Amino acid sequence: MIYLFCGDDAKNKLVSHEKFVKSIPSVVEIFPVSRNNFNSAQIESLYSGSSLFSAKSAVVFSNIFEYEETRDFILEKLKLMEKSTNSFIFLESKLNKPILDAFKKVGAKINVFELPKEKKEKFDNFLVANAFEKKDKLNMWIYFRQAMDKGVGMEELIGVLFWKIKDMIIKKNFRKFSEPELKGFASRLSYLLPEARKEGRDAESVFEQFLLEVF
Repeated sequence: MIYLFCGDDAKNKLVSHEKFVKSIPSVVEIFPVSRNNFNSAQIESLYSGSSLFSAKSAVVFSNIFEYEETRDFILEKLKLMEKSTNSFIFLESKLNKPILDAFKKVGAKINVFELPKEKKEKFDNFLVANAFEKKDKLNMWIYFRQAMDKGVGMEELIGVLFWKIKDMIIKKNFRKFSEPELKGFASRLSYLLPEARKEGRDAESVFEQFLLEVF
């Protein structure tokens, strides 16, 4: 069985996780795994069979998903872990939707702990789009970070920028960017989020990379 404890509410998450780990019967052998002692061969042996010293084992992972190589390995092995007689327990920070969906798909017991969301001040998404139109790298970057800090959804932000680029093409506004460049940007934006989800990448970092490449 797979158990996941994640989210940005560190206090309640840790309390729940520690309570769960302490509830594991003493006859079950516990293997703590972090980035420092991550061993793929050992993990493969644990989901494919029992421990040499006990009939059942529990593998307790800590912040494995912070690192790409360990994250990718675990995501590939989730189905095998779910079929194992052993238990696999994950303690992670806030995870994106594709990763959570991967855990849901294998029937993991998911516990998400999130801090209360403060009421966010409405952000004008057109600030980013207008700075893009002016090819104003500094202000576009400032507005992008402000949008992220205020919790603006990536779909909403990318949608406004896509509309702005299409509007520039229609109006033949090629003062800062050429027509082929704008068409290329529009094409990339149209599949930016779907590809990020498919590859399990963070949408914010993917969009940020796009903006950096544009300028």
